[in-house]
Amino acid sequence: MLGSHARWLPLLMVLMVGACASVPDRARGRFEARAVKVDGETAYYQVFIPAGVQAAAPTNLPVILFLHGSGERGSDGVKQTYSGLGLYLREHPDFPALVVFPQVPGHEEWSSHNNRVALAALDAAIAEFGADPARQYLTGMSMGGYGSWNIALDDPRRFAAIVPVCGAVLAPRAKRPTLFVEQVAQESDPYAVIAQRLQHTPIWIFHGALDDVVPPDDDRRLHVAFQSANARDVRYTEYPEGNHNAWDATYADPTMWAWLFAQKR
Repeated sequence: MLGSHARWLPLLMVLMVGACASVPDRARGRFEARAVKVDGETAYYQVFIPAGVQAAAPTNLPVILFLHGSGERGSDGVKQTYSGLGLYLREHPDFPALVVFPQVPGHEEWSSHNNRVALAALDAAIAEFGADPARQYLTGMSMGGYGSWNIALDDPRRFAAIVPVCGAVLAPRAKRPTLFVEQVAQESDPYAVIAQRLQHTPIWIFHGALDDVVPPDDDRRLHVAFQSANARDVRYTEYPEGNHNAWDATYADPTMWAWLFAQKR
């Protein structure tokens, strides 16, 4: 007959295995859900957390705010992590920075309330993980490229660098009249105004030369405007054979990441 300790041993082993299985794998980068309340409304977003990082422990890590495109809008709080930078992180879980993924609901744009949600989510991540406020970066693709300009213009001194991908300034076509950079909508020369306000912010713009969704004309004009403003460090890369999906090549470019992480406020 088994002793009392021996009888409980199989059950104890099962409980230990179950407990181990429930512990998150912190040896790899991971996405975790978060929520923030802005203007009385709760918004759900995701944070990519590098390997070994835990909340409530100062990390001094760089932090990136990523703005998704039109196809990732919704209210599930997750869809925005399955394209663009989110897809890159799923394939490269050793990424060395925190990344915040807010989400625009319905058919809305990156403007007004949604921009406040994005910045509130970024502030919450910085506070929770003790990220480095001098190394805040902003990037977005397509609709999020427009949003990058909108948010950067709201506070030109906040971000150490921004990387707008296949965005623009004016509405790309008549059936999408709500997609534009609001901050400069009433300016006679919006490109010059953006260049003047952001001339001290390092910026690297990416676009596909064959983009038939958001044509590259605005980004070309922005680059010229920044050059005329003697901007500190503004670069423009145009993929000769690239269409609208410029983000996969951009986020897979190690030179871009080395440049980005070298910037500091």
